[in-house]
Amino acid sequence: MTFEAPAITWMAIYPQIALVVAGLVVMMFDTFSPKEKKGHLSYIALLGVFIFAAFSFYLWGTQASAFNGMIILDFFALFLNLIFALATALTILISVKFTHREHIPEGEYYTLILFAATGMSLLASGGNLLIIYLGLEIMSMSIYILTSIVRDRVLANEAALKYFLLGAFASGFLLYGIALLFGATGSLEMSAIGDFISSHSLQHSPLFLMAFCLMMVGFAFKVALVPFHMWTPDVYQGAPSPITGFMATGVKAAGFAALLRVLMYAFGPLETDWRIIFWVLSVLTMTIGNIVALVQTNIKRMLAYSSIAHAGYLSIGLVVVNKNVFGAMLFYLVAYTLMNIGAFAIIILLERKGQENQDLDDYRGLGAKYPLLALAMTIFMLSLAGIPPTAGFIGKFYIFAETIKSGALGLAIIGVLNSVLSVYYYLRVTVKMYMTPREDEPPEADADSAHIIAVTVAVLGTLILGIFPTPILHFALKCFTLF
Repeated sequence: MTFEAPAITWMAIYPQIALVVAGLVVMMFDTFSPKEKKGHLSYIALLGVFIFAAFSFYLWGTQASAFNGMIILDFFALFLNLIFALATALTILISVKFTHREHIPEGEYYTLILFAATGMSLLASGGNLLIIYLGLEIMSMSIYILTSIVRDRVLANEAALKYFLLGAFASGFLLYGIALLFGATGSLEMSAIGDFISSHSLQHSPLFLMAFCLMMVGFAFKVALVPFHMWTPDVYQGAPSPITGFMATGVKAAGFAALLRVLMYAFGPLETDWRIIFWVLSVLTMTIGNIVALVQTNIKRMLAYSSIAHAGYLSIGLVVVNKNVFGAMLFYLVAYTLMNIGAFAIIILLERKGQENQDLDDYRGLGAKYPLLALAMTIFMLSLAGIPPTAGFIGKFYIFAETIKSGALGLAIIGVLNSVLSVYYYLRVTVKMYMTPREDEPPEADADSAHIIAVTVAVLGTLILGIFPTPILHFALKCFTLF
C-alpha cells in the first residue's frame, strides 16, 4: 500500500511565499551584519515586495484554488496584492531615514512589515474562515509590535497596549462568531456556508444571528467603523508615522477585502438584511469621523478621524452591492493608499527625534520655505477632500454615482454633504502652510532619496489616477466577475 501526497497548487501562494522568504532573509542578514552596516536591509525588504508584486502580475488572469479551497487565487486577490505591494513599498521607502533617526532595530522593523503584508494577502485570498482568521492574526500581531517599536516613546507604548487589548477583544468576537457559525452551518468553507444558508432558513436562528453579529463586530473593528473606532485616534497618534500610514491603508484594505469575501461568499443570500446594517454604519461612520476631525489640532489625529470617515465612504459599497460599486471601492483603495501614505511622508519630514511637530501650527509658513513640499501636501489634502483633478475625487465620484444609480439617493446625499464638510479641515492645513505667517522658522525638512521617490510616486499617482482613471477602474471591475 503506497501513500500518495495530495496534489497542491503551489502557485496559488507564490506571492505569500515571496514575502515570507524575504522576511526570513532580512532576519538572517540582520543577524550576521555588523551593527553599523544594516542599511541594506530596507533594500532587501523592498526587493521582496517587488517579487511579491511580480508574482501577482505574472498570475494575473489565473483562476485557481489550493488546500481544498482554503486559498483562492483570482482577480480580486491579485488586485488586492498589488495594493498591498504599493502600500508596503511606499512604507519601506519612507522608513529608511526614519529608522536611522529613531534608532529602530531595522531587521525587526522590516521583517514585521513583510509579515504584516503576508497576513493582508491571506485575508484577500481566504476561501475558508480559518484562513481569514489566520491572516488577520498574522497581520495584527505584526502591527501591534510595530506600533511600539520606538521603545523610548511612552505614547507609542500606550498606543500599542490599547491597540493590543482592543484588538484581542475584536479577534475574540470574530473567532467566537466563526465557531458559532460552524455550529449553525457545519462548515468553515465560505462557499459551503453560502449554499447552506440558501437551502435553509437561518434568519430566525439565534445561533446563526449571534455568529453573524459577532463576526461583523470583529471586522468593523479592523476597518474602524463607528462605534468600533475608539482605538483609531490614539493608536494613529502614538504609532510611528510610517506605521500609521501603513495601518491607515494596508490594514484598512485588508479588512475590507476580507469583509467583501465573507459577505459575498458566505452571507450572500442575506444581502437584503446586511445592507440595512451597513447603511446605518456607513452614515454614522462618515458623519462622526468628519465632525470630530473638524476640531482636531494634531494632524495625525485629524487624519485618524479622516480615516474613519473614509471607511464610511467605502462602506457605501456594502449597501449598494453591485459589480460597479465594488470596482469603485477597489479604485478608491488604490487612490487612498497613494494620498494617505503621501501625507504621512510629509509629516515624517517635519518630525525630529524628541520633537514630533504634529500640531497644525507647526505647518505655518511651510509654503514659503519649502514650496515643493507644501505643494505635495496640498495635492494630498485636496485628494483626500475629493477635489478634482485628483484620484480622491474620481474615487468618490464613482461610489456616489453608483449609489444614485442604485436608487439610494439619500445615502448619496449624506455622503456628498460629508465630503463637503471634510473640505474645511483638509484645506485648513493648506491655509496654515500658505496663508498663516510665523515669526520663527518652520521645522527643518531633511529628505533622503528614498523618501523623495516615495513622495514623487504618491504625487504622480494621485494626479494620474485623477486624470486617467479608466485603466485602473477597468482592472478593478474585472475582480468581480465571480462575485
